[in-house]
Amino acid sequence: QVQLVESGGGLVQTGGSLTLSCLASGRAISIYAMAWFRQAPGKGREFVASINWSNTSAHYAESLKGRFTISKDNAKNTLYLQMKSLEPEDTAVYYCNLGHPFRATAASLMSDPGPDWGQGTQVTVSS
Repeated sequence: QVQLVESGGGLVQTGGSLTLSCLASGRAISIYAMAWFRQAPGKGREFVASINWSNTSAHYAESLKGRFTISKDNAKNTLYLQMKSLEPEDTAVYYCNLGHPFRATAASLMSDPGPDWGQGTQVTVSS
């Protein structure tokens, strides 16, 4: 059984940066496409970014392009999300998703995430 543990969240001022990590155990992520989603207070879960299994392509929510970068370190079995120029609207709980094995199209995880989720990490951006 896979376990996904997010970390790196916290309180940051507008314009600041954070890097989230998602450490996977119980399964090697090297063959998996993976994704980040987020959920703001009172809203539904929203796609943030995804990366394909071979780390050769990534897909981002349109509004986040240029500010967020997703990456996957297979040796560390860890997924990352680098976030810069943070805005109060980025305040949310961020969730890691273990997508699908050998999924070549990162964008497909936007509407078809895998069944396994982390517990989430809170990101709060103050104005």
